[in-house]
Amino acid sequence: MHATLRFSQKLVQLTVLLVSLTCTIVAQQRSEAAQTPFNESAYRVGERLTYNVDFSHFISAAHVELFVAARGRFFNRDGIQLRAHVETSGVVNVALFAINNDYTTYVDPESGLPFRSQQVVRGADRASEFSSDYNQPAGTDAIPSTLKTGEFPGTYDLISALYRARAMPLVDGASYFITVRAEREEFHAELKVSGKQRIKTDVGSFNAIATRVNVKGGHDYNIRVYFSDDERHVPVLIIAKHPAGEIRAELAGSEIVPPPTAPGPRTNVTPAARPTPTPTPSERPKTPLDLPFKVGEQLNYQVYLGAGVQPVGSLTLAVRARGRYFNRDGLQIGATAQNTGSSARVFAVNDQVTSYVDPETLLPFRTELSLSEGKHRAARSYDLDQNRGAVTTNTKQRIEIPVGTHDLLSVLYALRTFDLSPQRKNAISILAVSKPRTLLIDSKRRETIELNGQKISAIMLQLTVPDDPQSDRLQLRMWVGDDSRHLPLRISAVTELGPVRADLIILPASSQ
Repeated sequence: MHATLRFSQKLVQLTVLLVSLTCTIVAQQRSEAAQTPFNESAYRVGERLTYNVDFSHFISAAHVELFVAARGRFFNRDGIQLRAHVETSGVVNVALFAINNDYTTYVDPESGLPFRSQQVVRGADRASEFSSDYNQPAGTDAIPSTLKTGEFPGTYDLISALYRARAMPLVDGASYFITVRAEREEFHAELKVSGKQRIKTDVGSFNAIATRVNVKGGHDYNIRVYFSDDERHVPVLIIAKHPAGEIRAELAGSEIVPPPTAPGPRTNVTPAARPTPTPTPSERPKTPLDLPFKVGEQLNYQVYLGAGVQPVGSLTLAVRARGRYFNRDGLQIGATAQNTGSSARVFAVNDQVTSYVDPETLLPFRTELSLSEGKHRAARSYDLDQNRGAVTTNTKQRIEIPVGTHDLLSVLYALRTFDLSPQRKNAISILAVSKPRTLLIDSKRRETIELNGQKISAIMLQLTVPDDPQSDRLQLRMWVGDDSRHLPLRISAVTELGPVRADLIILPASSQ
């Protein structure tokens, strides 16, 4: 148990470092000793960045949010308020380590040096608060007239180091150095700029600056950080090789939250005793969502074949993030299906679907498929114009669809918002890969099903395709929770291999 805890703490530490430290090598270029470049574009007030963190075979094991919250007077001096939120989810949250922490740092707007940091660390039954003061000079006084080669003045915490790194020029072939204090430890690290590379993420493709991080005297995690090749230097992808598996933090959302509209000069701000003040309306999403699920929800299923009691695969559904995708506000949802055990050694399957949906209607505007089945590989994408009723594929094929058409993933979330009272029927249009179909959702009756030894009240749904001559050919059934969340508890169908079902992994009641 203690070994597991130590490993979990190390994993969480590394996850936080990936987005809040390993790209924090903010330092003095070897060829420069008297002047330290500083780009204010990295501190644009209102910038919100969201990251998905995958660990080993766990998809969306955590998500991280970075936010430049405000500029004003804090603790009797001019400063910029930076915030970060780190939260694990799914199996990692339950079985390895539950983390739901907030970090706030106040930095000098001329040098990026922190003068105060605050943390809220939430445990199972309580939250702990910590704060640290950094007694460092302000403004240009923080930069001495001469510096030794590779030396950078001052000490940074995790968040301030990240943003200070972005404010550096990141010249090809240059090395930068920094000292970061975290968890009462100091880290000495080097960032080596190795060149440029094209990086594709869920929010688009970027011309990126490729770098490698070396922590002096520490374990070599082969950390690679890719910054956008523009004045903002946004970290778009971070990869580290942990002994237990690869950790990958990928940019999932980027937006600029408008500042408050009230006119007037900056005012003195006296933060409350709590490290995370109540967000102002300008920091909230533009449109509050009234949905039966929230960002960060991850549902994990075990897949069974026939009457077998051993799972043959797994299915994961996740609401990954909200942000700007393809120049519009959206929710990113994803699904991953894998086989396990002996079948995976003979014929490995790892299929992924990503859907970008409107936060209010849940209608998709882009769908991406990545299929890996044995030696077969395929990638497809669909851009859906819901106003004109048309789909354009990655091969430039055009498909006519009814306005209000869902894809195979978004429909699973849309139906959770329906009235699913027994005897009610709902019909919607879905894009079945290459053509639209009508899906009829018939709420049959209330049942009690058993999952992991627990009896759960559910509503059984029959899903059929009326415009198919064999409308119930797959005998597709779904059991959803009999409450406002309508959580999908079980999905079953009949395939060429026989009956298949996916059961939601439910923790024992004593663990919930």
